[in-house]
Amino acid sequence: MAPPRCGVALLLLVLCGCFLALLQPAASPVSESGRSLPAADSSVSGCCEGDLLFLVDSSGSVSSYEFSKVREFLGSLLRPFSIGPEEVQVSVLQVSTQPTPEFGFSAHSSGESLQEALAGMRQLHGDTNTGAALGWARERAFGRGTGAREGVPRVLVWVTDGVSSDSVLQPMRELREEGVAVLIVSTGHGNYPELSAAASPPTDRHLHFVDVDAFDVITEELRGAIIDIIRAQRLSAVEVTSRSARLLWPALLSAGSGFYVLRFGPSQLDPAQHRNVTLPGSARSAPLTGLHPQTSYTATLTPESNLQYTAPLTVSFSTLPEEPLSPARILISDSCPTSVRVSWGPVLPDSVEEFQVLFGPLPSGEARSVTVSRNQNSTLLQNLRPNTTYLVTVTAQYHSGRQRALSAKACTLEASLPQGNAS
Repeated sequence: MAPPRCGVALLLLVLCGCFLALLQPAASPVSESGRSLPAADSSVSGCCEGDLLFLVDSSGSVSSYEFSKVREFLGSLLRPFSIGPEEVQVSVLQVSTQPTPEFGFSAHSSGESLQEALAGMRQLHGDTNTGAALGWARERAFGRGTGAREGVPRVLVWVTDGVSSDSVLQPMRELREEGVAVLIVSTGHGNYPELSAAASPPTDRHLHFVDVDAFDVITEELRGAIIDIIRAQRLSAVEVTSRSARLLWPALLSAGSGFYVLRFGPSQLDPAQHRNVTLPGSARSAPLTGLHPQTSYTATLTPESNLQYTAPLTVSFSTLPEEPLSPARILISDSCPTSVRVSWGPVLPDSVEEFQVLFGPLPSGEARSVTVSRNQNSTLLQNLRPNTTYLVTVTAQYHSGRQRALSAKACTLEASLPQGNAS
């Protein structure tokens, strides 16, 4: 009997009863923005003007207990806000087999009425068709007849257990392109790459993973992120990252009545050196790209029209520090009794100094590590035990001293018996 050859990773992992398991990158416990977050007190009252749509998973994948905890979380999150047609409006859309609106933006004009409605929500069960609900939200929830307002910031907060029966990336992308800020709270492990792609940047403030019994851990930070977006001002800078931002403004012009001239650049530069962009009169948002990390910017929006004069709008904001990236995927291949190959991607920026690959047998055992050059994205782990499950962690070490890591499980093959001992 000839000894088995080393095989393709995924097949061998299945044969030895193991599977590749991506774990979400460790999130920083402190917001990268460094800004203090508003407390849940009267200082929130009257601060904001915006329309908040909550997309709540009401399907059969959520237990009755989990749904009740989500209801309590929404009540706690929204309690400090001033609710009404001139301040914050709230709508809830339940995700099930069919998208089901619980109530629209104009349904509640006081905090007391809103709290009663949230406490009275009933779970629908059924399938988790989130993509369909997002399409409904884009076409109808933020449309006319629901109480949604023109010219105010719009926010969608998706509360999910991390499971969806259909794709969410395309409808999320369309909502964001229309100026809707997307924040996500996942009560399950979920698909981190998909959820991080769906959330508006920066993900450290707009994407949260939390157990239903620990919602209080994220309530204040999530409320602060919402306030940053809907704080009452005419020209708003939202989705601010280290290298990009998005500007939002009310409908000052209409299609065919004029155009906008947008000027933006670092605040320390003479405005004559700022970049100029011409936008149609129907525009209500504009992405800013190619920005520099940790830099103060000033943007001025000037409406140009022969029909009326409208004063220019100005906003100042600061970009965030460069956000370290984590390896997004790990592949185990060339598995043998005493070795496996570990590969990772995508290619990370030049600010990465090196990679550390830590590996050790499960459930317990001595861990070892190898250092890999930043120019490599794979390494062969050797001198392993046959027929053993290993936990492998790839850590990107940045020049700044910060780290980002991702883990996966791998299995070695069973050692083959010498031919003379084969039965």
